[in-house]
Order: sequence, then C-alpha cells, then structure tokens
Amino acid sequence: MIEIEVVYATAERHILRAVAVQEGTTVRAALGVSGLAQVVAGLDLATCPVGIFGKVVADPERQVVQAGDRLEIYRPLLADPKEIRRLRAAKAAQARQSK
Repeated sequence: MIEIEVVYATAERHILRAVAVQEGTTVRAALGVSGLAQVVAGLDLATCPVGIFGKVVADPERQVVQAGDRLEIYRPLLADPKEIRRLRAAKAAQARQSK
C-alpha cells in the first residue's frame, strides 16, 4: 500500500484526504477510493479533469499514482481568464481616452 493525498476545493471550502491505495492504482481508480463523490454533490469523478501537483494528467485511466502524490480535482472555470484580461485592458484603454 502507498499513501497519496486527494484534494478538492470550492470557493467555500477545501477537502484534503489522505488515501492508501495499492501500488499500480491508476489516478481515476484512486479518485474513486477517496470517497469524495459521496461528500461533494454533483462531483463526477469519472470525467472531471485532474492533476498531480498542479500538472494536468492527460490520461487518468492509465496514469499510475506514486507514493506521496497529491491528486488535485479541477472544477470548470466560470469565466475564461484570457477574455477577462482582454475586457479589463479594453476598459483601461477607454478610461485613458476619456481623460
């Protein structure tokens, strides 16, 4: 057995669980063992994007976890950061022109 951590965060709270899994367990299987689907309403661990220490895992069904890994479950973005920056820059430019 190896120890890993599984993390999920919302604006209101974050959940961090230490989980023991068999060596050779995939990322997706480790998420299932974590039990977070029962704690967080609407969380679909079968399809959610996930990363290990901030790096997105391209194929969680095949990627095997290592001892000490920190699995991070990602939520969908509410707004595109590039679009927000573009709107902010346009607003700043408009403010400079109106002075």
